[in-house]
Amino acid sequence: MSDFKPEEISHPPMDQLQGFEYCIDSNPSWGEAIALGFQHYILALGTAVMIPTFLVPLMGGSDDDKVRVVQTLLFVGGINTLIQTLFGTRLPTIIGGSYAFLIPTISIIHDSSFSQIANDHERFLQTMRAIQGALIVSSSIQIILGYSQLWGICTRFFSPVGMVPVVSLVGFGLFYRGFPVVGRCVEIGVPMLILFVALSQYLKHLNVRRLPVLERFALLISIAILWLYAHILTVSGAYKYRPAKTQFNCRTDRANLISSASWIKIPYPLQWGAPTFDAGHAFGMMAAVLVSLVESTGAYKAAARLASATPPPAHVLSRGIGWQGIGILLDGLFGTVSGSTVSVENVGLLGSTRVGSRRVIQISAGFMIFFSILGKFGALFASIPFTIFAALYCVLFGLVAAVGLSFLQFTNMNSMRNLFIVGVSMFLGLSIPEYFFSYTESANHGPAHTKAEWFNDYINTIFSSPATVALIISVFLDNTLDFKETGKDRGMPWWVRFRTFKGDSRNEEFYTLPFNLNRFFPPS
Repeated sequence: MSDFKPEEISHPPMDQLQGFEYCIDSNPSWGEAIALGFQHYILALGTAVMIPTFLVPLMGGSDDDKVRVVQTLLFVGGINTLIQTLFGTRLPTIIGGSYAFLIPTISIIHDSSFSQIANDHERFLQTMRAIQGALIVSSSIQIILGYSQLWGICTRFFSPVGMVPVVSLVGFGLFYRGFPVVGRCVEIGVPMLILFVALSQYLKHLNVRRLPVLERFALLISIAILWLYAHILTVSGAYKYRPAKTQFNCRTDRANLISSASWIKIPYPLQWGAPTFDAGHAFGMMAAVLVSLVESTGAYKAAARLASATPPPAHVLSRGIGWQGIGILLDGLFGTVSGSTVSVENVGLLGSTRVGSRRVIQISAGFMIFFSILGKFGALFASIPFTIFAALYCVLFGLVAAVGLSFLQFTNMNSMRNLFIVGVSMFLGLSIPEYFFSYTESANHGPAHTKAEWFNDYINTIFSSPATVALIISVFLDNTLDFKETGKDRGMPWWVRFRTFKGDSRNEEFYTLPFNLNRFFPPS
């Protein structure tokens, strides 16, 4: 047997992920782009419906209120997505609601000044206005860190070794939204998972007129089939005598969205009344804004790779965070009950379809705005059972996590130092938030439980985010543990080229502002 050659088992590091049909600045035909944009819109509905469905009843809101909040969240999400793809990072990312804001939002909902209000609708309005005020104030964190370039300066302490746990846990950290939700209705969730994998991977080479239809539109096709299957089970009475929890997760008519939605409704600022401001609420919400910042940073780096672009320079990343802060300000003005962040599932869909086109995402933003105004049509699509989305998340979150692991190619993983940093950061990034979740579930409050509610929200929110915990640990270890003589092992010779806009000639192609705006806002 002949000796092996090292080049036969090694793969050279690649700045840009290969194998994409369309990268960030190349576009499919208009027909294909519209269909792909609609597919991204359908995927974004999962979070847009799930967050208001959970929060609005706690606030005392009715089904009508829930529908209006869903419409508002989609409307503002569409605006924020257009802003981000035009003037922010310019990466193909959908901006939507964030689960990071749940803890401070629930804290506001349980505030004694609101819980004592007897009239449910009045309690809903007062709580909504308090959430709006907290979002408006806390948005200043991202606006200041972004436009002052402070976040860009912070990124100088990041390296490929430090970013691997962060980007990976942006995907892995959402595991509780995957199969645990699929398991609530296995007769729909498991077939959905199998069908999506089969169409997008095993049958992806089947073309129609040289177009890989099954790979490109596996999500739309599989959702249509399983949605029809779920509807047949619903109307045939299969869930008639099942427990309420099973009916909620399996039936296609449990969300009460279609009957409650108006035909045409345009969300507008201050539609719930004038926001109210409380220092404690605002301080607590600032923790969620910081978590959103960290998670979005990881998602932007994953999106750049899945759009076959180079890593975003510090200036571009800060610019995107600044605009994301503006987006959270809009969330507060319109009243969406949640702040904004990058939709991780839509980032994963870039890889599944092998289409990283910016135009596709902008078209998707158009669908978000259009169907949020035409309430009945939007509510029809929003009636898809959550279990179907959860099956998709199992694949798409995993893809994003794998992109994070791919940064290891630029580092020396024969280094015990690097193995220690990556292993400890990823383990604690999963283990610490799991402790916070399990403690909260058993005690009905987080581990931080003092008389200062804002402090509780800060600690419980920060340490419930896997990506944030991973960032704190990995960046600290990477910059304190034998860092002076390990630059090459950390991947810094490769990483340093993408710190500045002019560090690599490809940055201008991917991240230059439209309409020749770089004349007025020259990149650093």
